[in-house]
Amino acid sequence: MTVLTEIDERRTRSALPRAAGAPTEERSFAPAPQAPALSQTSPSAHGVSCDPEGVQVQLAQWNRRRLNPQCPDRDWAVTLKHDAFMQHLEGQAVEALREEVYDLAQAAPRAPEAFVAWFEALKASGPGQGDPLFPWLAEHADEEQMCWFLRQEAAGEAGFDDLVALTQVKLPTEAKLELARNYWDEMGRGNAAGMHGPMLGRAIETLALNPTIETTEVASLTLANTMTAFATTRRYAWHSVGALGVVELTAPGRVAQVAAGLKRLGFPPVVRKYFQLHAVLDVQHSADWNANALMSLAREAPQSLPFIAEGALMRLLCGARCFEAYRKHFGLSVTTAADSGALEALRLSSSTTAQ
Repeated sequence: MTVLTEIDERRTRSALPRAAGAPTEERSFAPAPQAPALSQTSPSAHGVSCDPEGVQVQLAQWNRRRLNPQCPDRDWAVTLKHDAFMQHLEGQAVEALREEVYDLAQAAPRAPEAFVAWFEALKASGPGQGDPLFPWLAEHADEEQMCWFLRQEAAGEAGFDDLVALTQVKLPTEAKLELARNYWDEMGRGNAAGMHGPMLGRAIETLALNPTIETTEVASLTLANTMTAFATTRRYAWHSVGALGVVELTAPGRVAQVAAGLKRLGFPPVVRKYFQLHAVLDVQHSADWNANALMSLAREAPQSLPFIAEGALMRLLCGARCFEAYRKHFGLSVTTAADSGALEALRLSSSTTAQ
């Protein structure tokens, strides 16, 4: 049995408990107009296991609201109560993913040099690596298919710059400085035209893609929700370091193929620029992240390593499920069994190294 098959079976078997003390009483007062529209009774936390798609949509909508700057309102307590329940749902969803990768993360080495080598090996052997979706996008996708892909990616984009900024809070000095340098690059080094987030936004606006939560694959929402949970919840701070680092590690090859497909189809430079930039820049970002953030944390905070490993594997697993959903939408019948075998080899190798 392949590792990804084991992960999927474990995911199916994992039934999450009902939230202890989850509020079910009727609201005795209405929210102010500025507050989010809440149902008269809170949704059941059991919904994470019985309606995972619905929960991911709820989480995406909640994240969009709560991360935007807001003004005080008189019924802030209503929002706070809702937020607390949504945080419980978010925690259950994250813990379910943690369970899927736990054994693989525990097998990662603990010695600093060996851990960074294990982490870097994920570029070749992690879930979703070498997915045939991307050569297909580069060589065969038509304009409509490429736009659908970009719309999914845009709707599931959690904002790498914001995630880095939230993650670096109270990190040890050397890791904090590396995340600061990464953030400064994401911010265009102070030049608005070079900011990476708006650069992607201009591409989406040029194509008039209008991404929405409701038209986005649940796998893409799950990826964004997971990354947001990591960065906004301090008990998952180490997970966020691993997840962000593995994005830098694995993204260049994929975005280079997206850029190639965009060029083949004649998309204008404003659409291609974001992908062309990250195909090159993220290579150095990854090297710096591994050398400065991961290595320093492995030496100064060794207790963080299994959680950094979990975060990296969870991010890759979410990405692999996105690629699978996208291939299904396009009617591509290819599978990624080779990736499963590579990850199994990584697990066995890690176990041997740990001994």
